[in-house]
Amino acid sequence: MANRPKTSEALKVVARCRPMNRKEEAAGYERILEMDVKLGQVTLRNPKAAPGELAKTFTFDAVYDASSKQADLYDETVRPLIDSVLQGFNGTIFAYGQTGTGKTYTMQGAWTDPEKRGIVPNSFEHIFTHISRSQNQQYLVRASYLEIYQEEIRDLLAKDQSKKLELKENPETGVYIKDLSSFVTKNVKEIEHVMNLGNQTRSVGSTNMNEYSSRSHAIFVITVECSETGLDGEDHIRVGKLNLVDLAGSERQSKMGGPGERPKEASKINLSLSALGNVISALVDGKSTHIPYRDSKLTRLLQDSLGGNAKTIMVATLGPASHSYEESLSTLRFANRAKNIKNKPRVNEDPKDTLLREFQEEIIRLKAQLEKRGMLSKKRRRNSRRKKVVDGEGNTEAEGEEDNDDGLEKNMENYLKEQKERLEEEKAAIQDDHSLVSEEKQKLLEEKEKMIEDLRKEQEATELLAIKYKAMESKLLIGGRNIMDHTNEQQKMLELKRQEIAEQKRREREMQQEMLLRDEETMELRETFTSLQQEVEIKTKKLKKLYAKLQAVKAEIQDQHDEYIRVRQDLEEAQNEQTRELKLKEEQDHEPPVLRL
Repeated sequence: MANRPKTSEALKVVARCRPMNRKEEAAGYERILEMDVKLGQVTLRNPKAAPGELAKTFTFDAVYDASSKQADLYDETVRPLIDSVLQGFNGTIFAYGQTGTGKTYTMQGAWTDPEKRGIVPNSFEHIFTHISRSQNQQYLVRASYLEIYQEEIRDLLAKDQSKKLELKENPETGVYIKDLSSFVTKNVKEIEHVMNLGNQTRSVGSTNMNEYSSRSHAIFVITVECSETGLDGEDHIRVGKLNLVDLAGSERQSKMGGPGERPKEASKINLSLSALGNVISALVDGKSTHIPYRDSKLTRLLQDSLGGNAKTIMVATLGPASHSYEESLSTLRFANRAKNIKNKPRVNEDPKDTLLREFQEEIIRLKAQLEKRGMLSKKRRRNSRRKKVVDGEGNTEAEGEEDNDDGLEKNMENYLKEQKERLEEEKAAIQDDHSLVSEEKQKLLEEKEKMIEDLRKEQEATELLAIKYKAMESKLLIGGRNIMDHTNEQQKMLELKRQEIAEQKRREREMQQEMLLRDEETMELRETFTSLQQEVEIKTKKLKKLYAKLQAVKAEIQDQHDEYIRVRQDLEEAQNEQTRELKLKEEQDHEPPVLRL
């Protein structure tokens, strides 16, 4: 079957470093991060390193330095995942890193500047451009937006913001959020409007690290349903779900500062990020029989994305300055573990309860009612439905759509006009018929009046039916028909060229990494020596290398121990905070009622 996975797929991890900011330059901080773009490596130097201590090097699927452009990251890393979502796979993209390292810039960017647009607006454009160029397919695109703030799930698109939502589990579709609102969107402008509405209610606040910081984990969900006629002549639906995740900052409470709620927020953020780390560790460990997804709302929602049915990209964002050494090391370690996760993505084909299927069935039902009332020409609608769409013929198709709508209204007007005229004629004939006695005449006239009133009611009902039919049909997207694709052939060629360049860069990076490994292996295998002196030199070099590795491992063990202590302190602080809250609540509950005189 097509939807069975052939092999598992590793979680794709990329690292991105922002430039030094003015504050860091003014304070005289040194740069401790180096990015080797060609090799896909990040080198981190400890500013307090002992003499002879080696810098730490991490290798990822790709790395993006301070000079990288938003389009580089999108074309090389994100574009293939969005293409997969359009084919019916689940996809997740999440940014992880310390506050102020550019997570929100990477995910959102500057929407008004085409060069600075982030992953989210670029993926919107990508999805609707793909739909507009498709042929013989029907699409339905809907969006939801939620945030996890202090371990509570909020629907950012709901009118009632005080309502906390519950997580549920379905044996077929997995974890879902009960009563989460969802909006059908027909173009980029509409989906951008949905996101802007949600952003207005997001929990942000000022911290020492960033004056406009995300204090919650936000997840924007795009569901793309596609219907296509298969070789069996039946319509088959594929459903791709894309999670665009902007995580809250991963830093210690002592660094956070900020007024009021900040320590409490930080403890909740650290608890959920710690749970995320535990899930990743358990998945990578290979020995763990239990994966602790249930330890936080975030890990439950990302359950499919971590070791499940999804293609996942993690963007680790980093700061280059010496004051961020601990956080940068922690982020790099986290990302390094995550790249060993294996997912099992598969195409979601013909799942139950798709909204697209509901829409199609409702449209067929409404169409049948309108045809029954003589409002719709069967032949005309069918021809319109099956008309082939070619890129660049959008105007012709759009005009055809308008003609059909006009035809529907004209049919309705003509039918009602004819019926009304006929009734008026019959009424006039009764008035002129002198052979009828006045009582009979009055009775017949009343009957005709009632028929005219019934006709008026039918007109109203038919109009409502037609409005509903047109509204539902407009929500189903058919390439080149009700989405105008303004990209010409040159732009398509440019996109393809950019994809080719991105693919070439990826291949070059993989080859470089492979060559590096082979060089090391070659040195190990070279056991023939021309002289005793050469043997001593080579073995001394090998010994030095092994000693350096041993020192690096020792330093790594010490760092891991320090990291463990830091995490434990954070968890203890969070536990103390929760204990204080609990005591306060208990005291309030047991307070005696105040007597008022």
